[in-house]
Amino acid sequence: MKTKLLFICLGNICRSPAAEAVMRQKAEERHLSADILVDSAGIGSWHVGEQPDRRMQKHAARRGYDLSALRARQFRSDDFQKFDYIVVMDEENYHDVTARAASPHGGRAEGAQVLRMKDYFTRHKGRQSVPDPYYGGSDGFELALDLIEDGCDGLLRMLADGKD
Repeated sequence: MKTKLLFICLGNICRSPAAEAVMRQKAEERHLSADILVDSAGIGSWHVGEQPDRRMQKHAARRGYDLSALRARQFRSDDFQKFDYIVVMDEENYHDVTARAASPHGGRAEGAQVLRMKDYFTRHKGRQSVPDPYYGGSDGFELALDLIEDGCDGLLRMLADGKD
């Protein structure tokens, strides 16, 4: 049975599509593609149907990740039933997602477990989130990708161990 992961950020054009592409590639490299289904969504509807931010696409491409086929979509309540894990990029995303869950305190919500990406960092343990690079420069996109790669490695370790 496939493990289904949904990555969430604010608009689904920077962090969460990057996480989707990074996780897909890392799963493929570890021969786990058949075992893991990956998607991404945004809290807001501002960018629905759009490609990821061109700056994120450029920075991701330099690392070998192709985001060009991805299109933004908005997080929906039925995603709780469709996914095993909903992985958020920051505390604001966590609060927005858990507010839509049956349990306002987070945790296991209608089937999906809401996780913070920061809890899976191994090389960046002191970081509290994957900061949104949208209003910043190149360094912000590079940092976001560093943290996303780290978090995806940690998530894959957790999935391989069969525990969270």
